[in-house]
Amino acid sequence: MDLLSIFVKGGIIMYFILASSIVAVAIAIEKFIVLKKAKVNVPAFLIKLRSLIKKKDLEGAISYCMQERTPVSNIVKKGLKKIRFGHQRVVEAIESAGRQEISKLEKGLSILASIAGIAPLLGFLGTVTGMIGAFMKIQELQGSANPADLAGGIWEALITTAFGLIVGIPALALYNYFVSKINKMVVDMERISTDLIDMLDDTSKSIDSEEEDDYNL
Repeated sequence: MDLLSIFVKGGIIMYFILASSIVAVAIAIEKFIVLKKAKVNVPAFLIKLRSLIKKKDLEGAISYCMQERTPVSNIVKKGLKKIRFGHQRVVEAIESAGRQEISKLEKGLSILASIAGIAPLLGFLGTVTGMIGAFMKIQELQGSANPADLAGGIWEALITTAFGLIVGIPALALYNYFVSKINKMVVDMERISTDLIDMLDDTSKSIDSEEEDDYNL
């Protein structure tokens, strides 16, 4: 018996499980692409950014962030654009941009988590309905059903549980994988944001010190 025949034997619940698997695969592919594009070399990024800020080349720093086109660079860019409005506005811009970028990274994960929980439950539902059908057959035969009559109905009922687990287990594993990757990126975002604020504070103090020296002269 081929896979298609087994699928058909599972009944209508199998189509819901199949739909869940398609959605899960689509989300997984999209997340792999997004996370790959979002990956950044933190030390190299910080070295380049620190070099530009020390030179007081804010336009160059903003252009560098625009070239990188990662969540981290987007956050830094938003902060750099608010420098002229003061320290507090920079912090607020970084926090707001951080929330937006995290929301983008987490998009679709709730659906993947739901599929990880729903797919096995759909499988159990198919098994329960299949078992109900098997017992109804026993009643129709007035208890004279032989094992061969019941075996087919029982294994057909268990197909949905198997397929539900086949979809649910990988979906859960992928969900946990993506969450761990995003959490690591969030840590990198926080680290770079903190370093950026420190760099800007140091630059501001340096400018104030130079202005004070010029005044004394």
